[in-house]
Amino acid sequence: MTAAPTARSVGEWLARYPVENPPISSAGAAVTIVLRAGPAGAEALLIERTERSSDPASGQVALPGGHVDDRDGNLADTAARELEEEVGLTLADLDGPLHFIAVEQAARFRLKVGTFAGALGPVARSPFARSADEVAHVFWLPVGALGTTRRVHRETVHGELEVPATVFEGHVVWGFTRRVLRGFFEYPDEDELGGPIFPLPPSDRPA
Repeated sequence: MTAAPTARSVGEWLARYPVENPPISSAGAAVTIVLRAGPAGAEALLIERTERSSDPASGQVALPGGHVDDRDGNLADTAARELEEEVGLTLADLDGPLHFIAVEQAARFRLKVGTFAGALGPVARSPFARSADEVAHVFWLPVGALGTTRRVHRETVHGELEVPATVFEGHVVWGFTRRVLRGFFEYPDEDELGGPIFPLPPSDRPA
């Protein structure tokens, strides 16, 4: 179990990053970390993608987001459009504009991804799986859950490997999504961890 990061309010987490609209050319996709205040601190909205043979991220836990479209004027537009398409939230549901975090490399998909963050507003609608063809479930992940690391077997760009993951209520968070969230919430890089990495319980192991 990694020590929890410094406790901050949702607004304090967001205030560390600027409000920017990077150009479309800077990445091929964009995702959004939607935050809300939970009983034990900040929580982040995640989706579980529907199982589809045509989707390379089929069945995976992810941040709401997707590929750049010709309709998008900038990368923030991509993040906002995908947020509405996948979980039914618009900028009107957020407590202010999106904050730009960084452009990250998603190695498994050989894609640069713009990451943004925003806070759920006080009168926001509840997020939901807007299209069952794309999203199977939505759920909120407490920041503290990211401090426990387990090992799971997953297919990576280097073949099937045992990788670090966070398991929360049966959802397995790993790879790009987990790395982005741990970075945002100031957890140490995985190779800096000095504590034990817990094996995945049998009930949570992939078939």
